[in-house]
Amino acid sequence: MNNTASKPTFTKYQVFVIAILAFIQFTVVLDFMVLSPLSAILLDKLHINTSQFGFVVSAYAFSAGASGLLSAGFADKYDRKKLLMFFYTGFIIGTILCGLAPNYQFLLIARIVTGIFGGVISSIGLAIVTDIFKMEQRGRVMGFVQMAFAASQVLGIPVGLFLANRWGWHSPFLMIAGLGIAVGIIMTIYLKPVNEHLKYKSDRNPFHHLASTLVKTPYARGFLATTLLATGGFMLMPFGSAFGIHNMGLTMEQLPTLYLVSGMFAMVIGPLAGKLSDKIGKYKVFFLGTVISIIMVLYYTRLGITPLWGVILINIFMFAGITSRMIASSALMTAVPDPQDRGAFMSINSSVQQISGGIAAACAGQIVAQTSTGYLKHYDTLGYVVTVSMLITLGMMYIINRQVQQKLKPRESPVVQPEGA
Repeated sequence: MNNTASKPTFTKYQVFVIAILAFIQFTVVLDFMVLSPLSAILLDKLHINTSQFGFVVSAYAFSAGASGLLSAGFADKYDRKKLLMFFYTGFIIGTILCGLAPNYQFLLIARIVTGIFGGVISSIGLAIVTDIFKMEQRGRVMGFVQMAFAASQVLGIPVGLFLANRWGWHSPFLMIAGLGIAVGIIMTIYLKPVNEHLKYKSDRNPFHHLASTLVKTPYARGFLATTLLATGGFMLMPFGSAFGIHNMGLTMEQLPTLYLVSGMFAMVIGPLAGKLSDKIGKYKVFFLGTVISIIMVLYYTRLGITPLWGVILINIFMFAGITSRMIASSALMTAVPDPQDRGAFMSINSSVQQISGGIAAACAGQIVAQTSTGYLKHYDTLGYVVTVSMLITLGMMYIINRQVQQKLKPRESPVVQPEGA
């Protein structure tokens, strides 16, 4: 018996939507991730300390969080394509400002502008995924969209480091802006309106819509889980390159190789994790990814001088765990909101993620201290904090998974007794 019908395939247009969302995500993620390998350069060139650099990272997160909350009430009232185009344009402008920043204060303001627009883009993309794709397809969709993280390492970060070493730290931001303009033009021409959700449109005041979405118990569980999910990346990633250079003994020239090789493996792992989450279940993949992540984070954050091949091997396993967690949790979270609340839920969820990440980055900047030689102290403490948050998140996602399964469970039709029975 042919069972291909049980495995929904993508249409050509759906493939295009996946591709355009992945490219958009690539530029937004790269804009954030490029700060990590540039940390060693910025600490020196801008004459700032780890606490100030933590604020550069958190400034984006806090402004993105505020923007997400303010836009949540309006997120389900307009065509999602128009919203995506508006915020993506603002993101490109903010990135250009980062590429022109002459000092620390200007860069801080530019990161705030970029965050105001860039922080909402991911939530709009998730709402589009939920509108266009069925639940049994979303694991694979998120697998491909989340490849943006790996692709930003394979292509963006090594190229960004090359540009920074050759033409200065401004050049990676200008490269991202140029790529964003090209992606924006393609999206404007070929992406169709995404307005099916407007048939659920109500006359509720946007702020009432925001408030009602915030207080719904099932949604609140999702927001709490997202708060904990954001801790890991925002705590460890901003100081990743500085830790690699000053603690593990890597050179600036070795960083592109590290990100390139580990990113190539992550690009392969992403779609596999997405496909597996559709096949065996989102929570099972999340559980496996969490176990791997905890083991690798605890080991990684305690490392001293380590050869390049060893750091690459550790990064491959660590990114495998983190990527699996991201894909499985993102796919599972798309099933939490009702159709009329998707945009608002995704905007608030993104806002919660950004604000939580901003707090985490700021806290990381206070925990980690840099000595006169550049060595980072207390990085292992971050590993313990991240591990605790991962364990708590595991329990939260278990509750959300049961909630989603109950929601998606077909309602049994009442048994009709035959006449005369």
